[in-house]
Parts: sequence; C-alpha cells; structure tokens
Amino acid sequence: MEERVQRRLAAILAADVVGYSAMMERAEEATYAEIGRLRREVIEPGLSGYQGRLIKTTGDGILAEFASPVSAVRCAAEIQKQLLSAAGPIQLRIGINLGDVIVDAQGDVFGDGINIAARLESIADPGGILVSGKVHSEVEGKLDVAFEDRGEQYLKNISKPVRAFAVRSGAEQPIAAIRAAPALPDKPSIAVLPFQNMSGDPEQEYFADGMVEDIITALSRFKSLFVIARNSSFTYKGKSVDIKQVGRELGVRYVLEGSVRSSSNRVRITAQLIDAETGGHLWAERYDRDLADIFAVQDEITEAVAIAIQPAVEQMEQWRAVRKPPESLSSWEAYQRGLWHAARIGTADNEAAETFFRRAIDLDPSFAPAHAWLVIAILSKAWLYQTKGMSEALDEALPVAQKAISLDPLDAVAHCGVGYAWFFRGDHDGALVEARQALKVNLNYAGAHQLLGSTLVFSGHPREGIEGLRMAMRLDPNDLQRQVRLVHISMGYYFLRDYDAAADAAKAIVRSHPDLGTRSLAAALGQAGRLDEAKQALQKTITVAPKAFEMFVRRRAPWFRPEDHQHILEGLRKAGWEG
Repeated sequence: MEERVQRRLAAILAADVVGYSAMMERAEEATYAEIGRLRREVIEPGLSGYQGRLIKTTGDGILAEFASPVSAVRCAAEIQKQLLSAAGPIQLRIGINLGDVIVDAQGDVFGDGINIAARLESIADPGGILVSGKVHSEVEGKLDVAFEDRGEQYLKNISKPVRAFAVRSGAEQPIAAIRAAPALPDKPSIAVLPFQNMSGDPEQEYFADGMVEDIITALSRFKSLFVIARNSSFTYKGKSVDIKQVGRELGVRYVLEGSVRSSSNRVRITAQLIDAETGGHLWAERYDRDLADIFAVQDEITEAVAIAIQPAVEQMEQWRAVRKPPESLSSWEAYQRGLWHAARIGTADNEAAETFFRRAIDLDPSFAPAHAWLVIAILSKAWLYQTKGMSEALDEALPVAQKAISLDPLDAVAHCGVGYAWFFRGDHDGALVEARQALKVNLNYAGAHQLLGSTLVFSGHPREGIEGLRMAMRLDPNDLQRQVRLVHISMGYYFLRDYDAAADAAKAIVRSHPDLGTRSLAAALGQAGRLDEAKQALQKTITVAPKAFEMFVRRRAPWFRPEDHQHILEGLRKAGWEG
C-alpha cells in the first residue's frame, strides 16, 4: 500500500548570509566561527521564541517553518534587529512565504511554498525581509511594521509572478536602515562595470577601460537614466562579482558587464545587460572587429552599446510598470505605463496613454517628459484617430508643450513635444529647430531623428527625411510605432516619384494597420500604373478609414505643402478616385 503524502499549510522562512563567499575567502575560520555564533545566540533562540522549527541549515543559510505567518515575520524582524544592534560583520537576507508543503517521514518539507521563500530571500535587501503577497495579506494590520510594495516579481523556476512586499519598521524605515543598500532612484539606474581583459595584453586593458568610460559618458546623456559614476563602478575592477550584490551595493536596477579578447589584429568584445534584481539577461551582443584603428573601434562599439541599452531598459521599465496596480504607481511608473500604451496603435490605447501621462503630471508637476508625451497623445487624437479636431488639439497641446520646455530646456523629449506641436501646425521651420535642439542634447534619441525626418519629408527635402527616419528605426528597431515611420518613409519615396519604393513601404504597414498605409499605397500604385491593385487599395482606405480620408484627401492636413497635396490627389485620381 502506497504511503499517503502528508501536506500542511506553513509559513516558510529562508535566510542567507550576504557576501558569504567573499567573507570565507578573506577570513575562512573567523567567518565560520561568527556564523556558528549567530546560529547559537540569535537564530535558534529566535526560532524557539516564536515557535519556529529549523528544517535545514547550509553553510550560509537556514530554512525554518512556522505555523503562523505572523510569528514568522515577528521572528525575522527580531533577528534583523539584533544583527543591526550588534553592528557585526554578518548581514542576512530573509524571504518568507505562506504555502502548501509536502512533509516526508523525516520531517523534511518540499514544494513551491519553500522554493518561493528561497527565491524571495535571494532578491531581498541586505539586512532586509521580503514577504510574498500571501504573507502580507495575513499579517497586515497585525504587526508594528509597514510594508513597501515591490510589485510582481518573476522568480527563477517559478512559472507565475509573485507579489512581494519589503518589511519596514513602524516608523516606515528599513529594519536595517543603517546598513541598507542605497535606495533605487525614481528612474532606471545602471552601473557599467569594467570590462574584463581576456587577452593578457596590458594594451587591451587601456582599450577596455577607455571604452567603458566612453559608454558611461554616452549613457549619461540619456536623462531618463541614472548612471553610476566611473569611480564607483571601477571599485569592482579585477574582482569576481555577484551582479545582484553589485546592484544592492550601488543602488542600481541594471548592470552592464563585458569582456575584451584580442588575437593578432582582431578584437572580440562581448557585452551583456543584466537585471540586477533577478540576475536575468535583458540584452547581449558580440562584436568582432579589425584593430586597424583602435580608437575608431572604441568609438564604434561605444555607440552601438549605448544605442542598444536605452530601448532595452525602457522596455523593461514599462513591463514593470504595467504589472503594478494603478493605485500604487509613482510619477515615473505612471509615465512608463503611458509610454507602454502610446507605443500601441489604437484609440483606446491612446486614451489610456493620455490618462497615465496626466496622472504622472498630477503626481509630479515638474516632470517635463510627461508633459511632452501628453502633447503627443493630444495631437494623436487629431492626427491618427480623428477623434478631435486639429485646431482644437493644437490649442490644447501648445501650452503643455511650452510648459515642458520651461520645466527642462535640456530635455530632448520636451523639445520633441514642442517640435511636434509646430509640425502639426504646419510650421516646418519651428519643428526643425526643436528637432535639431533635441539632437544636440542627445544625438542617439530615436524620437528626435523621427521628428527631423518627418519634417524634412513634408518640407520639400524627402531624401534627407528618409535618412532621418531610417536612423530612428536603426536606433529603436523594436518600437511598435515603427508603422508611423514607415508611413512617412512611403510618403518620402512618393514625393521623390519612386512609386514602387513608396508602394513597398506602404505594403509593410497595411498588413497590420490598413488605416495608416492604404492612402499612400493607393496613390503610389496609381502613379505606377498598377491600376487593379490601386483600385483595391483606394476602396480599402475609403472603407476602413473614412475620417482620415476626409482629413488628408478631401481637405489638406496643415503639414502638407499645397503642391505635395496636389501630387497625392493626382495619384489617387489615377487609382480611380473621382473627387
């Protein structure tokens, strides 16, 4: 007869010594003795005092079981309090979860309830306590502690996200405030660690260090990033590091690391961007180059890495913000949530984006980028979706755009917000001034290249405009608004009278967004003499987007020059339009 599996609901506490391996390397016997004393004098009495049962010990950690989550949190808080008061060399991270566990005949316990506690411990602050949402719901209001919502966490080998809360004291200060890691800034933070020289050639050491310094400088131009200074990053040079520990010590969410290896006249550079909270890789790339001009290679790799990192970080920040409850969003997170919706084509998403940008401004009225993106959301109602008149939208958007600039004259996003207000008003010169000013602030900002390219296309310089739009797509190839860039590239080719290229660009859009690309497709096919295809595209654009057809064809949008508008009408008439 099979033995019946025993299960029970238990609060599981997992604790681990911070920096254990490094401590053992520095002073093995002293560390071993100190951890033994910690168990005898602090942990075991603490477990006993709160009816906890020690399940398992490892070299640097413990696993314990409690019948009550209240007792588990009280015990953890007492242990951390004693360690803080002692001011000794040992710090613990503690994770607590409430879950169903399997119990074997020897009293060992197994299951996801334990795995989640261990994963929470691994991402807790040094000297801190991180509990699952289940624990939080059971103990909230029953203890003299407060909780900081850390949002949903995707834990290693756990299929579903786990809501996590950091335990704070009654005064809402961290339990280990004196030795706690720096708090994360209110925008994405990154440290660039010294790249490892795999060549054994001292010359490559200078090359690698110089490239890292340049990457730090390049990333610092992005005002949306908090970048750790070189001096702090280079304290890790030549050391074997734990990325999660680096993140906690420097107070950053992302870490860039890499290596350099040279052979003969070739060099291979690898770089990877890591989420310091989870240890997960967000982006990685390898670059193989000739070393004919070492400084040119250094500049090229610096630019390539800087260009790749900002969109990867922004995507991750939006992913985090989307998974937080709306009521707990900060201004930065509300802004990121707005960007997430703004990147998706559709009326409902644009309305949601506008709502979140307004909320970001309500939470922080001095936040310039939120004002700038609110301008885009307002203007999109007229330009893309025809749910608002253009004149009315401009009247509403212009004061917001000017506010963005007044808040931060050196913000590239703010200059683009003002630039788009001028563009949609038909003031090409004003739009070009703002686009070029944005590029002075940050040459790698894709939005500024898009504004420059679009303005050039519609102001009589389509060839240069196409180059600007293609640069925007190169800088941010995964931007979901690439369809808008393709629309303007299609128009650029049309104005150049390269009708086949215009049709090809438009076809890349209409598969997913027929309301955006069919007008230029019909006109281009009409001019190219492909009349059967042109008539089908014309019928689709009139049927799918009648309001847009009214705005762009029967009337003339302000940013179209009269001669360009007549050129479009010529193509549509060849496609069969009788207007």
